[in-house]
Formats: sequence, C-alpha cells, structure tokens
Amino acid sequence: MINAKDSKNTFYILNKKKNTPIVLIHGVGLNHKIWEPQINSFDNTVLAYDILGHGNTPLKKSQISFDDFSLQLLNLIDELKFEKIHLVGFSIGSLIARNFASKYNNRLVSLTLLCSVFQRSKEQEQIVNDRFELSKKSRSLSKQALQRWFTDDYINKNPNIYEKICSMLEENDMKNFLKVYELFVKHQDNEIFENIRTKTLVMTGENDIGSTPEMSKNLSKKIPNSKVKIVSNGKHLCSIECADDVNNAIKEHIKND
Repeated sequence: MINAKDSKNTFYILNKKKNTPIVLIHGVGLNHKIWEPQINSFDNTVLAYDILGHGNTPLKKSQISFDDFSLQLLNLIDELKFEKIHLVGFSIGSLIARNFASKYNNRLVSLTLLCSVFQRSKEQEQIVNDRFELSKKSRSLSKQALQRWFTDDYINKNPNIYEKICSMLEENDMKNFLKVYELFVKHQDNEIFENIRTKTLVMTGENDIGSTPEMSKNLSKKIPNSKVKIVSNGKHLCSIECADDVNNAIKEHIKND
C-alpha cells in the first residue's frame, strides 16, 4: 500500500497489483479509510481517495457542484495515467460516479453504484432536509447516523468500528461538510442516464432506509446495461458489515475485464 499526495492536494492510497484499476469513492462525512475491507480484496490496482472537503483534500470554493467532483476524479486518473477504470461509488460517492459516468463514459470499463439515492419521495426529502438543518444548527454530526448505517448486532459486536467511524465524523471541517452535505440533500437525479453505456451494478443493503432496494431497482431501469444486487441483512454501510458479499458481487461484475 502506498500513501501518496498528488499535485492537486488529493490524498489517496494505492494498492498496486494488475489489471484495470478499481477506483473507490466514499460517502459524505467519511474518507478513504472506509474502504479498508476492499483495498486488498481484488486482483487489481485499487485506488481510494478523499473527495473535496474531506480527509486531507481541501475545498476552497464557496459553491460546488457534482461537476467539480467529477473533474477532481478526472484529474486524478489522468495524473496516474489510468486510461480506463472500474468505478465504485458509495452514497454521495455513487452520485459523483453517476455524474462522472454520464460525462466520461469512455473512461469506464464498469460502474458500481453502492447505496445510491434515487427519486426520493416527499417524505424522504423532508427527512434528509431535517437532518441537514439539524447539522447546520448544532454544527456537529450526530452519532445516531451509525444506527442507520449498521445493524445493532454489528455495532454491539464491533465497538472498534463504531469508534472509528465516529472519529471520522468528528474530524470533519463542518463548513466544508455542510457544503457537500447540502449537495447530497438537494440532489435532483438530473444525470443524462442514456449517456451511461458501461455495464453497471446497482447495489444496496436490504435494510438501507435511505438508499432503499426500491430506489436501486428503479435506478437500474434508467441505466440500460445494468443489474441489481440487494445485500441480505445489509444496511447503509454494507461495504463494511457485509464486506464479503459486497466484494464478491463486485468481483463477479468486473470479471473478465
């Protein structure tokens, strides 16, 4: 594993192996470290990086868009001379991946959208907006999020993981976090889905209440060459709690490429 820093101040970890590189995009309020269960699980080079305003990556713009995140990724893979990649995005990372795929489909061999929101109902929009307003008022992130992200049984049996994720949340620069969180909350599913022509896996946990199985199934209907995987017993961070199932699904999706 190599820890590196490119000229754009993007920090990343790079596990150099072979085959088409896999690039992993984390969720809002987190950083590249959430991908530890994936880093050494593939026979490919695996790249995980901190998105704008997270971890060690700065965010200087007062207003941002998903195009900014796509440009960050494009610059990074260009710098690393990755001609094509397998792209995996989680939560807001999946929205970044969707934006990237709709603009730079020619750079992708495959796309995996993990726990991606799609067509929120009015009630679901109100819930996420209320959480955003609470974060703005308290200037902090609620640890209650972990109860939505993991099953109670997993939290009880893995207190170290609970503390690790809490630490990530506490380390956020709230000003930058709120910029990115607002982008996630107000997302309107306006990607040009017909531009996404690469084979796509849409995956979520069966008990994810924010990125529901219904959302994944409806999203898959919008992306021509796509399929759906629902992770049994998984919640939002199924990539950690159900890592083997998630990793095996991705391996199956990208095999032979």
